Amino acid sequence: MRLIALVFVLISLSLSGLSAQEEYTIDLSEIEKKAFQFGGYLEFRPVLIGLDRDSWLYKLRFYDLDEGKSIAEYNFNALLDAGYEKGIFLAKLRTNTDITKSYSGWSQKTTLYEAFLSVKPSFSFHLDIGKKRMKWGKGYAWNPVAFIDRPKNPNDPELALEGQVVLSLDYIKSFPGRLRNITLTPFLLPVYDHINSTFGKNNHMNFGGKIYFLFYDTDIDLMFLSGGSAPPRYGLDFSRNISSNFEIHGEFAYIPDYRKKVIQEDGTVGEKQYANNNYLLGIRYLTKSNTTIFFEYLSNGGGYTSTEMENFYSLIDHAYLSYLLTGDDSQLKFLSGEASLAYRTFAPMQDYLYFRISQKEPWDILYFIPSLTGIFNFTDQSFSLTPELLYNPITNLELRAKITILFGKSGSEFGEKQNDIRLEFRGRYYF
Repeated sequence: MRLIALVFVLISLSLSGLSAQEEYTIDLSEIEKKAFQFGGYLEFRPVLIGLDRDSWLYKLRFYDLDEGKSIAEYNFNALLDAGYEKGIFLAKLRTNTDITKSYSGWSQKTTLYEAFLSVKPSFSFHLDIGKKRMKWGKGYAWNPVAFIDRPKNPNDPELALEGQVVLSLDYIKSFPGRLRNITLTPFLLPVYDHINSTFGKNNHMNFGGKIYFLFYDTDIDLMFLSGGSAPPRYGLDFSRNISSNFEIHGEFAYIPDYRKKVIQEDGTVGEKQYANNNYLLGIRYLTKSNTTIFFEYLSNGGGYTSTEMENFYSLIDHAYLSYLLTGDDSQLKFLSGEASLAYRTFAPMQDYLYFRISQKEPWDILYFIPSLTGIFNFTDQSFSLTPELLYNPITNLELRAKITILFGKSGSEFGEKQNDIRLEFRGRYYF
């Protein structure tokens, strides 16, 4: 790559010299890759949240507070990304710091997102050890086969996420013909008190792997995870460009011994055990007018049914009435704790449609991209819509404004969220 860059510079200068007959000098340091690299961004993100005081999740969170019709948050964020490469060694470090001013006061949290060492003795082989994201899956909003990575936020899928501590290998082999590439990626993932402790059951050395194929111009991955911290699982994904502007992708995950935690009608936590199938199908299409369209359908076999969600809301109802009558909030605290985390995730139910439509530089407005994102819950017919405006007025500065509006009847997922509208502005400076 350095040789190609040097040749390009020489040709460009030669052509310029023929027309201007001027002398130029070449600074090789400008095209040499630096050993140490440092970057990241600083962000300010104020948020105004319109509360739905009649929803059950509002009563679960604010039962002992009176925050009025809206609350404001002020978020300050700094993501730092550093790397050092020397010979066959590469060290990467990524940290994220959040400072938030909300109704509950100031809070601060610094998280180590990635910190790993990579050794690449040849093009065909490299080893990574440390904390990193594996980035499995072809989906944009969801990734059922991302067995190791933390789940994305479908309202902002491109956010940086925290990785896991792993030891992984990559072996790459190329071939002539229809099968052009194979990459083998085995890994070890330890789970102990202070290592990946949130991943699953402690005191297990988990293992798994991925096999990547480029076959008939189609990207295909086969993957699995086992080891004891989580039930064994197996996955498949693919991606193919039908044409230069039309791509299809999909994922399938199978968990033969899935165990879903369910809060029973009597308030106790039970478990349902069954074979779980999760899959995703999606398309990406770019029109001639630079409109990008994403559609993705998610079937979440581990999600809750309408009846299970309604039972959860009913428990909140009874616990809230009990609190009003007796002042005892123990049941509300239980329902807002770890037992109900799965009920309050980004996709707690079973069938979802995601779409995103964005238009690059409409009406010849440079560096301006408006978009519309929607998430539709087929199970209970509730949904969210998010219009968004993105503008880059100068290099490295990104300004974004978006508003999320929730629609749904009583007892539905989006109808029972703690808010029914959310207005957000983001100013982000990259360096």
